[in-house]
Amino acid sequence: MRKAPGPAAEAPDHPIWSALSYYTFGPEDASLPFAERLARDNGWSRAHAERVIEEYRRFAFLAVTAGHPVTPSDAVDQAWHLHLTYSRDYWERFCPGLLGRPLHHGPTAGGADEQHRYFSQYAETLRSYERVFGRPPADLWPDAAQRLNEDHKARRVHPRDALIVPRRVVRIVSLTAVAMLFALALGALLLRS
Repeated sequence: MRKAPGPAAEAPDHPIWSALSYYTFGPEDASLPFAERLARDNGWSRAHAERVIEEYRRFAFLAVTAGHPVTPSDAVDQAWHLHLTYSRDYWERFCPGLLGRPLHHGPTAGGADEQHRYFSQYAETLRSYERVFGRPPADLWPDAAQRLNEDHKARRVHPRDALIVPRRVVRIVSLTAVAMLFALALGALLLRS
């Protein structure tokens, strides 16, 4: 069983929040616990995954108490997606036992109207978050303009489908390649002389 959050993470005195604060996602006896799988699947540290899970708790609380549709940040959405794959936990324990109702995940249908609705809904989610929990952590809950900007949307690549090379390696290889080309050009000039 999970420990209750400390004073910095306190939320309203509400039975749903109390239940969420102690909830363990997925089977408690799993060899690969929920947080470790979330970290592994997204290339995050365990500490970062734990922070995202805490924000997922807050999102779920808002989903059933805010009085309006809510939209998660990208990181929180990844926790939600993973939780949905634990279908028995999600549909038989979490939704009926903690939230008291189903919490369906509906992807965008696309188009300008849908983009406007999504933007407005996410912005309202941030306002509700701030009213209930205080200012959201910007690294996990970017503002609406940043969240919906095409350049900031996450692109998921699975290691079995692609070669993933860290940027620092690309920079080193690029510098090495430039140095080699320079040496070859210099060598060619010296041979001509």
